[in-house]
Amino acid sequence: METELESSKANPHKDKKKATLHQKAVTILRRKFPFELSGNPAKEGLLTAVTVFLLLFFLQPFGINGYNGNKFVVCLAFGLVTFICCLVLDYFIAVPLQRNVKTWKIWHQALTVFVEIFIIGLFNFLTACILFHYPMELTACLEMLYFTIIIGLIITVLSTSLDYHRYMRKQLGALLGKNTQEQEGIAVTFRDHRVRGNDLSLYLNDLLYIEAQKNNVAVFFVHDGELNRTEIQSTLASILDSLKEYPNIFQCHRSFVVNLNSITSAKGNSNGYTLELGGGLATVPVSRSFVSKLKSFVI
Repeated sequence: METELESSKANPHKDKKKATLHQKAVTILRRKFPFELSGNPAKEGLLTAVTVFLLLFFLQPFGINGYNGNKFVVCLAFGLVTFICCLVLDYFIAVPLQRNVKTWKIWHQALTVFVEIFIIGLFNFLTACILFHYPMELTACLEMLYFTIIIGLIITVLSTSLDYHRYMRKQLGALLGKNTQEQEGIAVTFRDHRVRGNDLSLYLNDLLYIEAQKNNVAVFFVHDGELNRTEIQSTLASILDSLKEYPNIFQCHRSFVVNLNSITSAKGNSNGYTLELGGGLATVPVSRSFVSKLKSFVI
């Protein structure tokens, strides 16, 4: 007992690191997953079935290489079973669940994918028993399910992660918790510190982004559907301070501050993104050091 306590006291940084990683994992799993942007379930099911068919036909695992019959037909049968499972699970389970859950999150998506893989594996086991005349024994079933769980976990992580990052690149605007309606009619004023400077007043929802330029800042906003630019003498720090009560104002780069409500899409990866604003009116960069903070705005 004393040894365990001493070990715990001797590694406080290790415990803190574990706690941080756990908290980060929980935060990621609770992020919104935009299921409404998913493609056609039939098309996705067909793609999964073709993948299964090709893997089985060319690699011939699970005793297929020793099968004396038509291997093409056997592999095709497994692909067909996979396709039917995907259709039934997507149309009658996954889609109805997605529609009834208020906010579909990453952990919802990951769990759904894993359950689908598990069920597909179970039905393919039954298919193998019929085709290869295997006895339907509990031991063999449990062994198959064991490997299905291991492979399923890997596929679940890869599939969910790739889909999510694809949406992050293409449809970031749909992932952000925007408050455009809440800020309807709210006006802000940017102070121009020049002796004869003119302050700039505009509606917050019209603001796209602000860029630091030497001793001045350039404010970019929408007016009559067009991009407008006004330069005032101020600093980015001063601008951020004046807008600190608005959570949708985000510094994405040392020289750029962006209105999250104006983001429509993004391109890039963990090294940095380029944000599209106002449906293509402008683009701004997100430097690597601000990427993780940007993702924290995704609910």
